[in-house]
Amino acid sequence: TVNCLDQHVEKSPNRVALIWERDEPGTAVHVTYRELQDLTCRLANTLKKYGIQKGDRVAIYMSVSPMSVAAMLACARIGAVHTVVFAGFSAESLAGRIMDSGCKAVITYNQGVRGGRTIELKATVDAAVKSCPSIKHVFVAQRTDNKVQMGDRDIPLEEEMTKADSICTPESMDSEDVLFMLYTSGSTGKPKGIVHTQAGYLLYAALTHKYVFDYQQGDVFGCVADIGWITGHSYVVYGPLCNGATSVLFESTPVYPDPGRYWEVVQRLKINQFYGAPTAIRLLLNYGEEWVKKYDRSSLKVLGSVGEPINKEAWQWFYQVVGEGRCALVDTWWQTETGGICIAPRPSEEKAEIVPAMAMRPFFGIVPVLMDENGEVIEGNDVSGALCIAQPWPGMARTIHGDHQRFIDAYFKAYPGYYFTGDGAYRSQKGYYQITGRMDDIINISGHRLGTAEIEDAMADHPEVPETAVVGYPHKIKGEGAFAFVVLKEPTAHEDHIKEELKTIVASKIAKYAVPDHILVVKRLPKTRSGKIMRRLLRKVVTEQSSNMGDVTTLDDPSVVKEILDAYQKYKEKSSS
Repeated sequence: TVNCLDQHVEKSPNRVALIWERDEPGTAVHVTYRELQDLTCRLANTLKKYGIQKGDRVAIYMSVSPMSVAAMLACARIGAVHTVVFAGFSAESLAGRIMDSGCKAVITYNQGVRGGRTIELKATVDAAVKSCPSIKHVFVAQRTDNKVQMGDRDIPLEEEMTKADSICTPESMDSEDVLFMLYTSGSTGKPKGIVHTQAGYLLYAALTHKYVFDYQQGDVFGCVADIGWITGHSYVVYGPLCNGATSVLFESTPVYPDPGRYWEVVQRLKINQFYGAPTAIRLLLNYGEEWVKKYDRSSLKVLGSVGEPINKEAWQWFYQVVGEGRCALVDTWWQTETGGICIAPRPSEEKAEIVPAMAMRPFFGIVPVLMDENGEVIEGNDVSGALCIAQPWPGMARTIHGDHQRFIDAYFKAYPGYYFTGDGAYRSQKGYYQITGRMDDIINISGHRLGTAEIEDAMADHPEVPETAVVGYPHKIKGEGAFAFVVLKEPTAHEDHIKEELKTIVASKIAKYAVPDHILVVKRLPKTRSGKIMRRLLRKVVTEQSSNMGDVTTLDDPSVVKEILDAYQKYKEKSSS
């Protein structure tokens, strides 16, 4: 926090650190570096008063706001470890993360506000902490004027902060002490707590923010990501604040109150760099150009895309329509585990070419390699393989909380001596990198990474459903959607009822965005003789490539393929009618 606050407060205390674009249109709140430091120190002293010490874990379940940023920085200031949980996650998801990390406290809002709707944050926390004995206190800030139930362990945050001292001496930390944990999906179904440390993470976030986006002092940086994701940590909070930037906090949605919201904000706040997700661009593209052209976007210098590979159509629309063909568009590739951007078209030589929908150039110190099936490095250009990184970099994750073996197995075992990203990539004739997508059972829904196993585990809780298999399929707006194949215990007339129940279960166990778009009931799933479900075949069915099923000889009973294809055809005909 000294790098993110104190150094700037000394030199330019009245510089604007945060512009909070609240959900209510046109009600931006400006927070200077001095004000943010005051907020952070009071919050830090409040945490200390209630026994939070260096090394303790604190969960933050809040929507994007100066208070949630202050909560992150307050933890950092006293040496506590924050784990931010996206405020769209269910009580069960929140509880799982609290229990895995052993949090002592939760910081939340009475309610959240998004897209004109009220979200019951405190009620969700109440439901979650019922099963979390480690939680001693729940700090509750006020986002709305509505009263919520307050119990014995609940503490009204603002009330306490007004009583607290505005000076809090920062804890002295080692460069390798933990700064934060952030949970991300793995292929097994149990989310993993990715651990980032102090110095390397902050250095990498700050450098990539400065050089990839060509950030200049005085620019207004607009990253519209939520703080619940790594993008919000690195490019809403830590990177920009370390660089003394003015960072926009966007609390709303791209279509509230109408599909012009992003561009109205760009005009009103005079945003210079705009960093968002392809899924939002694909959504807005459907509403047409008039919503964009209604607003003055001349302040924009750089556009950025993050969270999933961007398709060419969305890239062209973003570049031509939003950026008027005059802004550099950086398609950035990185992961929760990498801490910051690893491959992007900039920095590069002045005016160097940018190829649409390609991440292109590795950042300083990043050495990408492509590997073949035999674990050998693929030399030369115009080749595809498994994307690995050959040497360490400052922002890389250090471990998975409580399970270092899983960390080694997931990232360093497949290709010994290399970090395996889990993604496949293509290296073009000119030596540029293009990410082709995940190589495992992980799908990317609207930029949210989700293991198909998580959805399967949730649906398996239904008493009528002994077996499920979930695969991803291309979706026009979300990038990928989830398609579920389920086996029922016995044939029933209530199939549709069970499908609705399954959707409810997934929403309550994970989050709404994880709910499958399609659920197809089948008699059985395609399995190998050893009992492993061949999801590859199911993927071929839903992407309608059934003519080349590949090798099905390892199947226990190859006739299952025709059975599933017939069921899929019937389902399709029924859906279209």
